[in-house]
Amino acid sequence: MMHPPAVESYDSLKEWAQSAIPALAQKAHDRGADEWKESLWTEEGTHWDDVFISSFEQRISDGLGLFLEEVQACFHAGGGPYLEANRKGVQTFSVPSPTWGSPPIFPRPEKVPDIDKMKWDTNEQATWSVSGAAVTWHEAWECARPWVKDPRVHQPQRLYHPDGWASGELDLVLRWDGRIRLIDIKSGRSGSAFSSSLEHQLRFYSWLWHQTHDGELVASMEGWYLNGGERVMYDAPNTKEIEDLTEFYQTQHGLMQADGEAVLAFPRSPQQACDGSAAGCVWCSVSRDDSGWNTTPTTAWIESIPMAPQRAPYQPLSSIQGRVSVRGSLGGEWSLANHFGEQVLGAVLVSGQKHVTVEESEPGTFADLHKLGGDVEIHNALPGVWRDQPRVYLDEQTTITPASDSPDGSATEFTRLGLLRTRANVSGHVLSLRKRSGVRLDGKPWTMLTFILWDGSHVAEVVAFGSSINQRLLKLRPGDLVSMTGVEIGWRSGILQLRIDNRKTRFETSLQPSFKN
Repeated sequence: MMHPPAVESYDSLKEWAQSAIPALAQKAHDRGADEWKESLWTEEGTHWDDVFISSFEQRISDGLGLFLEEVQACFHAGGGPYLEANRKGVQTFSVPSPTWGSPPIFPRPEKVPDIDKMKWDTNEQATWSVSGAAVTWHEAWECARPWVKDPRVHQPQRLYHPDGWASGELDLVLRWDGRIRLIDIKSGRSGSAFSSSLEHQLRFYSWLWHQTHDGELVASMEGWYLNGGERVMYDAPNTKEIEDLTEFYQTQHGLMQADGEAVLAFPRSPQQACDGSAAGCVWCSVSRDDSGWNTTPTTAWIESIPMAPQRAPYQPLSSIQGRVSVRGSLGGEWSLANHFGEQVLGAVLVSGQKHVTVEESEPGTFADLHKLGGDVEIHNALPGVWRDQPRVYLDEQTTITPASDSPDGSATEFTRLGLLRTRANVSGHVLSLRKRSGVRLDGKPWTMLTFILWDGSHVAEVVAFGSSINQRLLKLRPGDLVSMTGVEIGWRSGILQLRIDNRKTRFETSLQPSFKN
């Protein structure tokens, strides 16, 4: 983001850049300390004081070294093909590389209040030579500057597939030499357990770039490891490979959508569970059969958890009705914001004196909603509630057909709108929990706390937003027994999500310190 002063040599440029490292490292370390303090729980015996600021300085320095290699290459290439355009103030790319003083690009500017009144000017400006002059070292820095996620933009800076079924968020894009090179930044070293997935990740980004940039092919892919300053190069997919990847990703997307079980069974059988060979396989590799448990050192504690009591008024998670079929007259289309501030399509379904809101479960999951209307049948929808009002959520497994197309004597079992189940009484143990904060598309802050509830045979995500996050929730730890009455039924990606309403949900806990992970 910084603009270097006019310098006469590479050594002077490097010295200027390195002089900024201590302040940047301190800022990052302070932010880490704040996040550590806000953590719901930390492993016993660990302290933020054990994280040394020198490790931050070293990683920033090593990452800077990788970028300076680009600056050197740009200098020796005479500034690259965009030098003269940059000198004239011509913007080469539709989404420019962010710098202090330049206006940021918001993906959804209409959601930013008073965006036209915002001022971005600073005292830091790029220094350019006259047209035709030999490139300078500080100009090479400006030309080589990559696109990165702009820290001034609170909205997701992602690439979205035109059909809405895939998205990805890049770390860094190099464009100074007329080619497109995608970079993913890792804080560790190559050779770690997670490094095996890097090429697959970059190939997905390269495919997505091709889909979102009029068929443009990425020239190369790189991983930058900040612990050691290592650059790992990969060949980008060619046109034929892009076609194969399109088919592969579409197939995987279809399988993921078809696997939405509404209420997830846990643990799985050994045949269904992940084999645990891939980095990050934790809970998905836990299994159990007649011979006992199959766990890892980090998940073995679950074997000691007693079964959660399921006496009245509590019911097993598996009893929560997943998908329903409803019918009525569909109309009143609009677009509205969901719990996460995302814009989704909505409509109203009316049957007799009852009416419910029909809504996409996530943005883009039922893009044809506003093209439909009249008397319809909705199949494989997800019942839920929002602000005390029942809702019917639509995803890619849902179908809407004209009622006139229904064959006589159809065996479909329809649920009356007035009998849609919107709340549940559940009990189980906490397997994991997390608290997150952020900013919505419109700039308003949000906070949510989530934990995974296990009743001995199934799991569900439980979420609380804003004022519903109380001290009892903040004191939860893995293994604690939780009992809830009146928790709202919701869905996320077709999977059950229970939502705590501080006005309607009764929440009780029984601490189980011996089960802390």
